[in-house]
Amino acid sequence: MTNYYFTEEHEMFRDSLKSFLKKEVIPNIDAWEENQRIPKEVWKKMGDLGFLGLGYPEEYGGLNADFFYDVIFCEEVSKVFSGGFSITQTVVQYMSGPYILKYGSPQLKQKYLPGIISGDLISSIGISEPGAGSDVMNIKTTAILEGDHYVVNGSKTFITNAVYGDFIVTVVKTDPTAGAAGVSLLVIDRLTEGVSATKLKKLGWHSSDTAELAFDNVRVPKENLVGEEGQGFYYLMGGLQIERLVGAIMAYAGCEAAMEYSLKYMSERKAFGRSINKFQVLRHRVAQLSSEIEACKQFVLYCCRLNNDKQYAVKECSMAKLLATELSDKVAYQCLQFFGGYGFMEEYKMARMFRDSRVGTIGGGTSEIMREIIAKMIIDDVQYEASSINESTQNSDESTINKIHKLVEKLNLKAADSKPLGSTLKFDFGEDQLYIDGLGDNNVIKMDNAEAACLVEIASEDFLLLVDGKLDPMNAMMAGKMKIKGDMGVAMKLGGLFK
Repeated sequence: MTNYYFTEEHEMFRDSLKSFLKKEVIPNIDAWEENQRIPKEVWKKMGDLGFLGLGYPEEYGGLNADFFYDVIFCEEVSKVFSGGFSITQTVVQYMSGPYILKYGSPQLKQKYLPGIISGDLISSIGISEPGAGSDVMNIKTTAILEGDHYVVNGSKTFITNAVYGDFIVTVVKTDPTAGAAGVSLLVIDRLTEGVSATKLKKLGWHSSDTAELAFDNVRVPKENLVGEEGQGFYYLMGGLQIERLVGAIMAYAGCEAAMEYSLKYMSERKAFGRSINKFQVLRHRVAQLSSEIEACKQFVLYCCRLNNDKQYAVKECSMAKLLATELSDKVAYQCLQFFGGYGFMEEYKMARMFRDSRVGTIGGGTSEIMREIIAKMIIDDVQYEASSINESTQNSDESTINKIHKLVEKLNLKAADSKPLGSTLKFDFGEDQLYIDGLGDNNVIKMDNAEAACLVEIASEDFLLLVDGKLDPMNAMMAGKMKIKGDMGVAMKLGGLFK
């Protein structure tokens, strides 16, 4: 079934990566776990061989490859029996680097992207805080502009790559009074004066470094701002989908590795005169787990296809992350049981896999958060669709469209006061469309069905709430009331367009 997604060229890449991991990584995993550190030389080797920066532009040293090369990368690094190894580079490639790629200035891109693609630089993403967890709107770390520098004060915790890494894409409050609209992203070099890191002891992922960071009057050049001030929350909401999708890929791949390792053990381990893979209760458990792994894998690959097609699939990626990481926990638990007492011994890889899998349901948004996101979208969609088919709603749709037509002149006045989008955007209400041309000195709005870089599908009544400030763009996206296709960078500017 995987041939539906992977070409012969994809599989050649897989074979090459597997060969490298078998030779350069797997024999060293035990030592790296013991030392709780991975030497940077291995990342440099991976960069030299073209295993990093797969989807990044060629001008920075990347391959500009389709997303299924990244899928293969995430699968294979998740099968080396070390979550610490796999998370180190996936944080760089998929959880921190993309913010610079999508929203950074040309100077920021040139400064940092070639290094993370070559393996010379290791990056991290600084979101969670001791008091706020991943509640981005309530973070306390501030970055106040003073002349040509931001002065940063605050702390972060649970930050992967924060001890031995080179820079942190840091979530800060540039306007502490503005809530979500005051959140920005700032690149902070790890060795900048005033930045300190305390390494944390963890249940698993021993070969990776995780730290609590402190920022004490850290001066950061203002050109290290990623994108625009006040847009950080919206950047993050777009970036979290790929982070969750990568987590889902790593989870099912870890399940496959655990099952393969367990089957080998079961074929060799004998009890009561026969190998334990002959006992019906264990055979049926293997059959059940294998079925669940394959079903989960195929759904995640479908989500990968959506991502490859540039679909902003919030619901699907949240479902994938929820199902795959919960399954990973289950598989690790039951596979360890196959090993009996040996599964509790450090010399068997299953013990490490059991520890490492546990964080999957926590990082990148807990299972509880995933369920809440999914519940909001499904419940909101059901209620909205159910009411839209009756006559009263159809009449309401018609009246709201008329209101939008009448509002165009006022919308132009409001949008003209906002910073030009630098692109084009179209709202699709079904039969009617509203087009925004932000390529000139001012944003120009008209009722038109022209091609646009970003398409926003939204009900007409929800659009009016958006314009009136009664509907937050990010809440609308998370609830499924706005579906976005095309350039997410344009959509992220909606918050400031009509304010």
